[in-house]
Amino acid sequence: MKHKHISKFALMAALWLLSCTTVERDNFYDSGGINYIGHDDIANYKPPVTIGKQVWMTENINYNVKGSKCYDNQESNCATYGRLYDWATAMALPASCNKNSCEISEKHRGICPEGWHIPSKAEWYELGRYVDGKDKYLKATNGWNNGNGEDKYGFSALPGGNGNSDGSFSGVGDIGNWWISNEFDGIFADRRIMSYNSDDVNYIVGSRKPDLYSVRCLQD
Repeated sequence: MKHKHISKFALMAALWLLSCTTVERDNFYDSGGINYIGHDDIANYKPPVTIGKQVWMTENINYNVKGSKCYDNQESNCATYGRLYDWATAMALPASCNKNSCEISEKHRGICPEGWHIPSKAEWYELGRYVDGKDKYLKATNGWNNGNGEDKYGFSALPGGNGNSDGSFSGVGDIGNWWISNEFDGIFADRRIMSYNSDDVNYIVGSRKPDLYSVRCLQD
């Protein structure tokens, strides 16, 4: 009986440690974890596209996980633009990572399907170089209030806007925002932005982690 008691204690301790780490929350025993069941099938999304040496999803993630929202809280916007996520949720990390620096793996899966990951700044830069620094080649040919793109490579970027930490929303139709896996510091992370009034590649650093942006996944 004593041996069984020690084994049970050891198991409980191990599960407690898992729930307190900053590793991805793919943990059945973590109540705040990400449940990937039913989310791994890439067939749920439009076919990916190869751009240079990279393979990108051609739409934003629309995975309904706690902490995500539809623009203006309207489900129809999720169907069009995908869901919006704060940084920690997008990275599948504990909420405390929105206020503190947390460990990010080289190809950090986050909420992406298996075999895919949240693109890093270097990977976004690689895409930008391949398209000659022109966002007009990545933007969809319709769906922008102004400044529709040419969608030369099938990336089909749409202006999903963003959610603010105060619960408001802004920018839909005009601006697309995507989380980058890189942190700027403990309370800020990088994001990629496309705007209706610019044909050129834009990058923004220092975005507040609690704000809500889209997620586009890159194949491992």
